[in-house]
Amino acid sequence: MEKIKIFRNTLKLRNIDMFYLDTRTEKTAIICLHGMYGRAETWQAFIQNYGTKYRIISPDQRGHGLTSKPKEPYTIKIMAEDIVELLKALKLQAAILVGHSMGGGIAAYLAANYPEYIKALAILDKSPTNLNATNKLSIDRNTLIDPLTGNWPLPFATLTEATSFIKSASCSDLEYTYFMNSLMETSSGYKMMFDSKAMASIFLNSLDFWDILSRIKCLTMIVRSSSHEGIPNEDFKRMEACLKNHLAFEMSNKDHNVHLSNKEEFYTCFDKFLSSI
Repeated sequence: MEKIKIFRNTLKLRNIDMFYLDTRTEKTAIICLHGMYGRAETWQAFIQNYGTKYRIISPDQRGHGLTSKPKEPYTIKIMAEDIVELLKALKLQAAILVGHSMGGGIAAYLAANYPEYIKALAILDKSPTNLNATNKLSIDRNTLIDPLTGNWPLPFATLTEATSFIKSASCSDLEYTYFMNSLMETSSGYKMMFDSKAMASIFLNSLDFWDILSRIKCLTMIVRSSSHEGIPNEDFKRMEACLKNHLAFEMSNKDHNVHLSNKEEFYTCFDKFLSSI
């Protein structure tokens, strides 16, 4: 397979500097939105698989990776508006949007509220029901301690210490790799590239988005894992009923990272989606 060249870029938007990966070709664009704690890097395999036929753009969203981490509420509306700014700056219209987990909610908001920019949508293992309600209730608005990583012993003194801890804190090899993509070395030790308070703010501002889903008119693909944790059965059925034009798939693997757990299986489903646009 031809090796796809990936360009690293930073774009100054109205309120943030956004880092993104871009294949910079004159083809239909696919915009890839990562989940919480993630980065553009998590889409590398996807970029290599589809980069010959599509222009692939994958940003670090605000609070993550090499993008700015402002001290303000992290709402689905604000994070979606960042992507609209990116699309406008790159003069892109009729892009295909694929979002994993948190990115799936942002992608859905974009498809419902900015249909002129979105040609088709893929929501990966993200229910419109706020399944993080328990985490949301545990967060103090004044301290903003992330319920998942807030108690991690950061910074780690050595790489060995960092890898050992993250390995023990991860539920799978894929989750371990996912977090390791955001590990960075600084003069004070090894830290994570996502902002912990930003993660807490995302949890705190998480809401149901069923009203958004019912307003989406473009072709939409729903993918869930076989664990059904990201999209429970009732929600899966309701999503299919809400969406006027959709395809729905379930991966054989239980991992939340449905685009990474069995790539060939996922690409087969995604190819069907692309051919239906």
